[in-house]
Amino acid sequence: PQLVASNDRFCRFLEEYCPVVTETYYPTIWCWEGRVQTLLRPFITSRPQVQYRNELIKTADGGQISLDWFDNNDSSYYPDASTRPTVLLLPGLTGTSKESYILHMIHQSETLGYRCVVFNNRGIAGEELLTPRTYCAANTEDLEAVIHHVHSLHPSAPFMAAGVSMGGMLLLNYLGKTGRDTPLMAAAIFSAGWNVFESVESLEKPLNWLLFNYYLTTCLQSSISRHRQMLEKLFDMDLVMKARTVREFDKQFTSVMFGYRSIDDYYEDASPCRKLKSVGIPVLCLNSVDDVFSPAHAIPVETAKQNANVALVLTSCGGHIGFLEGIWPRKCTYMDRVFKQFVQAVFEHGNKIFSM
Repeated sequence: PQLVASNDRFCRFLEEYCPVVTETYYPTIWCWEGRVQTLLRPFITSRPQVQYRNELIKTADGGQISLDWFDNNDSSYYPDASTRPTVLLLPGLTGTSKESYILHMIHQSETLGYRCVVFNNRGIAGEELLTPRTYCAANTEDLEAVIHHVHSLHPSAPFMAAGVSMGGMLLLNYLGKTGRDTPLMAAAIFSAGWNVFESVESLEKPLNWLLFNYYLTTCLQSSISRHRQMLEKLFDMDLVMKARTVREFDKQFTSVMFGYRSIDDYYEDASPCRKLKSVGIPVLCLNSVDDVFSPAHAIPVETAKQNANVALVLTSCGGHIGFLEGIWPRKCTYMDRVFKQFVQAVFEHGNKIFSM
């Protein structure tokens, strides 16, 4: 992979404590192409068993958020729950705590003795919508509430976050907004879409629309159809359900819900590349340059070089949340290994980068 970072100390820290970012990544030879990796990963990778404890928290507007906790109370490394390191996990666009990539992150964290909590976006994890509002990549209010809540429960515990795809975009937008004013020590970002305009344009190419865009749109529609009675108070749901692309869905639903004058205003606000300069804590971002959800030319390499807190790891293969490796890639992916090593590096040697 290509490691992009302007801060020599951050680079040395990664090379020493997260060496996976300097190792050659060998994609699974029979499905190395990005779209194939993206399509096959959910079907190939295993699903580790995880027992969650669910918590519903109230929001300022009267809504509720579903959190799934993996407390790891059997942790021999950190038997004291008050100081057990905590990782907040943010799934992708329609993802929940049941996604295989989230389960693998929890499995990796379990072996290190850490606690995890998964932030499920409103209305998609089985809980009811109490207000006619869901979520988007630009609005960070719910994430801020969750971070404050988790930190208030365990104020003495080291705390960091990892976001995947839209979860990574949301996390970056939060970090760009808060700068250093956050209880998070560091963050890991995987397969984020850096520029939403470029992402939707890529997804609207004929083959990509057929393989990804239409399916993703139906997933979005399915995630809100259960709440139709609540959402019909504000939206023409018949029109929303006629959308055939993510752009059409966002134009009729998401941008309207969050008060944007146009879909362009929403997409500009949702694009993390605009806020990367303001990130104030160490962030490691993994992208593959063959990811159709985040085209290579839209990855903000030059902007990243202007912020000493940011490191990009760019692979030539891997697709979107793919990064499959080995002949039969059932278990650990390259992304999982980056996650494990970086989280461990931050929690166990973080003082060496926090003096950057």
